[in-house]
Amino acid sequence: MKYYEDFEVGYVDTTRARTITEADIVNFAAFSGDWYPLHTDVEYAKKGPFGERIAHGMLVLSVAVGLMPLYEMAIVAFYGMDKVRFTAPTKIGDTIHVELEVIDKQEKGDFGGVVSLKKSVKNQRGEDVAVSTMKVLIAKKPG
Repeated sequence: MKYYEDFEVGYVDTTRARTITEADIVNFAAFSGDWYPLHTDVEYAKKGPFGERIAHGMLVLSVAVGLMPLYEMAIVAFYGMDKVRFTAPTKIGDTIHVELEVIDKQEKGDFGGVVSLKKSVKNQRGEDVAVSTMKVLIAKKPG
């Protein structure tokens, strides 16, 4: 288990990868209610800027969080996300992974502190598709 004290500014980690499927997009549209045709209508998307359907931005962020090793951290709460940018489309068949870099730590008393992570979601070509700063409240070591 990684506690607040275990995080060092500058540390970088890379997650496992996952391929985005058509089923992911359809299921996300059904779950979220976001049926925007750029994601769900083949003919509409063919005429759009990417020439094909792309994944919802929020789907990409959700999958990225699922790829992160959060179960290895003494997380108390998700604290927030800043500077979210979608820098390239994620298409059906793209395989994404996340590169995390610890960029800041802010102590929050005896309980723990907020760790800021630069989160770069990358495709199989190493291109950034989404970047953000994720903040998590992490407990200090017990005792």
